[in-house]
Amino acid sequence: MPRWLGIYQLKLCFLYRYHYYSEVPNSISKHIGPSTSERFNLNGTTTRRFHHTQTPRSSNARVPHDTLYEVRRQLPNWSRKTTISQFSDQRDKMEVQIEDSGKAKQMVVLLIGPPGSGKSTFCDTVIRSSHRPWSRICQDIISNGKAGTKAQCLKMAMDSLKEGKSVFIDRCNLDKAQRSEFIKLGGPEVEVHAVALELPAQVCISRSVKRTGHEGNLQGGRAAAVVNKMLQSKELPKVNEGLSRIMFCYNDADVENAVKTYSALGPMDSLPSGCFGLKSSDTKSQPGIMKFFKKVTALPASSSNEVTEATRRATEATTEATRKADEKVENFRDSPAKLGSADIVPTLAFPSISTADFQFDLEKAADIIVETAEEFLPKLGTARLVLVDLSHGSKILSLVKAKASRKNLDLRRFFTFVGDITKLHSEGGLHYNVIANAANWRLKPGGGGVNAAIYKAAGPDLEAATRARANTLLPGKAVVVPLPSTCPLQNAEGITHVIHVLGPNMNPNRPNFLNNDYTKGCKTLREAYTSLFEGFLSIVQDQSKFPKRSSQATMSDSGENINEESERNTKKYKEDKAIANSLESGVVDDTRDSDLKMSKGWSSWALALYNIAMHPEKYENVVLESSDDIVVINDQYPKARKHLLVVARQESVDGLEDVRKENLQLLQEMHNVGLKWVEKFQKEDASLIFRLGYHSVPSMRQLHLHVISQEFESDNLKNKKHWNSFTSSFFRDSVDVLEEVKSQGKANVASEDLLKGELRCNRCRSAHPNIPKLKSHVRICRSHFPDHLLHNNRLLVRPE
Repeated sequence: MPRWLGIYQLKLCFLYRYHYYSEVPNSISKHIGPSTSERFNLNGTTTRRFHHTQTPRSSNARVPHDTLYEVRRQLPNWSRKTTISQFSDQRDKMEVQIEDSGKAKQMVVLLIGPPGSGKSTFCDTVIRSSHRPWSRICQDIISNGKAGTKAQCLKMAMDSLKEGKSVFIDRCNLDKAQRSEFIKLGGPEVEVHAVALELPAQVCISRSVKRTGHEGNLQGGRAAAVVNKMLQSKELPKVNEGLSRIMFCYNDADVENAVKTYSALGPMDSLPSGCFGLKSSDTKSQPGIMKFFKKVTALPASSSNEVTEATRRATEATTEATRKADEKVENFRDSPAKLGSADIVPTLAFPSISTADFQFDLEKAADIIVETAEEFLPKLGTARLVLVDLSHGSKILSLVKAKASRKNLDLRRFFTFVGDITKLHSEGGLHYNVIANAANWRLKPGGGGVNAAIYKAAGPDLEAATRARANTLLPGKAVVVPLPSTCPLQNAEGITHVIHVLGPNMNPNRPNFLNNDYTKGCKTLREAYTSLFEGFLSIVQDQSKFPKRSSQATMSDSGENINEESERNTKKYKEDKAIANSLESGVVDDTRDSDLKMSKGWSSWALALYNIAMHPEKYENVVLESSDDIVVINDQYPKARKHLLVVARQESVDGLEDVRKENLQLLQEMHNVGLKWVEKFQKEDASLIFRLGYHSVPSMRQLHLHVISQEFESDNLKNKKHWNSFTSSFFRDSVDVLEEVKSQGKANVASEDLLKGELRCNRCRSAHPNIPKLKSHVRICRSHFPDHLLHNNRLLVRPE
């Protein structure tokens, strides 16, 4: 055998014996065959991995002569004169190069799409077939198989990256705010990708409705409403968010291609950066499809390519309408949420306080606006705050925009708008229901600017409504004024409330001049915005109890006709408002400095109990019992056969969260009075069983104890919130509250999220789909009550 052939055999042995990655031309790969695995790269080359475990173990193994000839021909640097030592040097260099190339980047891949778009299926398919180590982060199951939080997802993602894994973020991630924290996981060694599953809305709805056993239990009819709501606020991902790669998938074929792309990745492979598959760069979001609610069972089951012509036309029309409206808007992002009249988001439009006529420093004012908005946005749910100015070149708008961007505020819910604050809907297309007025201390029309414009647009109705609430206003305070239905501003723009607010004055020619004392001025301005946003929060909470509905009759989750329920709610609102308005009214001062919570801005109907407690002599026809500390009345809308309220008369105790150790004697008296009435009722009907307790978060101002029988026979009990407020841990038993205040100085308060739980029997805890079926079951259920209610006298049964 020639000497040079022996040298080539030795070289090939080295290649087999070590675990290399190397770029080998395809013409040679046919000779290497089964001893390699391969990856097809996007640049057309094939990366082949040599496995030392597949090295022929026979000492007689020989490489065919034609193979060696081909290797020699295509690798000219390996000349006939190559020595063993030279080859060893080359091998060492190759090892160094391979070690460097082994530092491949990890990936964080955000799946973007509503429920039913196939995010979990995408992750599972890739993980099953990929050689790259992946971790799927799913918020529906992250907390020991149960739903968790965004923070838990972030922590698990960071832990997985530390372990050397790439990560799939299996959340909806439909807007920029939801994606931002995960995008921050990227860095020099971590690329952040997005796969946007832009399947037609009806396909996602159909899949969500028909599926069973979903990890997050989002299935059935409820899923359709959730998908529709999510799609209304969706923002398409953009590279400038910090994403290195985005793939858009509009149908099953696109999804399959994306799955193959990520499944084919090995530990050392990467993908090119950029945006791939986007059909239209100006498409902002896919509208929700309300029409599918009525015929949800007739939706297509799987084909994501079958989009009806009607849906296409509707989508195009919506996109065009959104584009035209956006031309009028100056805000933080491409377009704030544009909602139809059937689903108006509560929105406060407010001017910059004190920066015009009162000459407050713009930079300091912008800081306070953004900081206060940041504090209140989490409390406001989906409600929006919109800073308004007449001028496109407004400096305060520019400052606030820049500061809000740096704080990563939710720009769908806090943005700026240019226009006349009294004509934002009719001229600018912005749906809003509350406006703030930069008022004067006398709360009178006149002067100029916003105050004059609002009083002029609202007409004499606003002045009369304001006089019924207050005569003057102090700096840093606000007063909420409901507008009557006859008010032109309500009829033309849909404005239901005006909130007068007074800020600090730095103008020597105006009252209450602070002589440039910005320490006091900043404190006062912060108090003004806090009072303003608290007033708006009270309106949002009020309207969440009595939501506006479309004229089209629909069925609620509880099986009731929403139009009928809305009419009953409107009637209740008017009756409660009549009670409250019958009292002398005035401004409720902000008393935070004395630890009182009267600045909450309670709406008039929610003040009914407070008014009765403070002036029981005016309500002799409704008061059953009265003392220096309490009054007893029937619940105006009882949720059971017997339902009383024992109302505290002590000032500054609005609800359970205000109770402290010094209120212990009051709590004990309220409990004793409740027991007395239970004894009276049980003498009349021995079958009645009672509980005494408080709602964790009251809907009406003034601490009140519910004395309620447990059969829950009442036409007023009509929805999930009513039921869960008395049968979940949201209802705090009086005996437990007494013990907690004695031992820890305050009572524990449960989350309002409990009100959204399933409808379960208060005895056997069986689940039911709606209120009518639940009531039918409760009437015949004779199971024992849950164990925790059978102890510590939480249930009050007449002794034998």
